[in-house]
Amino acid sequence: MNTNVVDDQTLTAADRCDRCGAQAYLRVTLPTGGELLFCAHHARMHEDKLKQVALRIHDETDRLR
Repeated sequence: MNTNVVDDQTLTAADRCDRCGAQAYLRVTLPTGGELLFCAHHARMHEDKLKQVALRIHDETDRLR
């Protein structure tokens, strides 16, 4: 069994927002181990709640500027 660990957390065009399907620029890791992906629009919309429940937030929205 080959178990490769990939440390690169960079989001790609294949990563899609769980809410609307647009390109994701924010990855939220939950304490349970699950992940949520959000476009910049939905990340801003749900920012307060995400900060309350997230174990880790990987934010690449600066790539849009």
